[in-house]
Amino acid sequence: MAPEITVLALAGVLLVVHVFVAVHFKTKQYGKDWNMGARDADMPPLNDLAARLERARDNFIETLPLAIIALFGVVLAEKANEWTALAGWVWLGARAIYLPLYWAGVPKVRTIVWGAGLVALLYVLGVLLLG
Repeated sequence: MAPEITVLALAGVLLVVHVFVAVHFKTKQYGKDWNMGARDADMPPLNDLAARLERARDNFIETLPLAIIALFGVVLAEKANEWTALAGWVWLGARAIYLPLYWAGVPKVRTIVWGAGLVALLYVLGVLLLG
């Protein structure tokens, strides 16, 4: 299997982690009845920790489609190489590091890590588009 596809499969695992961590802390604040209910009622704002985890999850969900397009695209177009594989691993590593940084509320470094992941994806997208 191409390393880029392995990266995407592991990104799916990371997505599950994001979802479960975010909902765990949201449930901790709102309660199990909220979690198991229809969630129709207006709720008070999330506490800082739960809100950060929800934003981290949303941020991952926003960047995942670009990763899928770029990484799957280079494999499908037969343009994958050791550099696109490395870029995929850099992106995944950055995204894995991003979650605990956001969880802990670490500013600046979190943004640098996010930027490194984005640059890695832009590289792969460039290979896909430009060869």
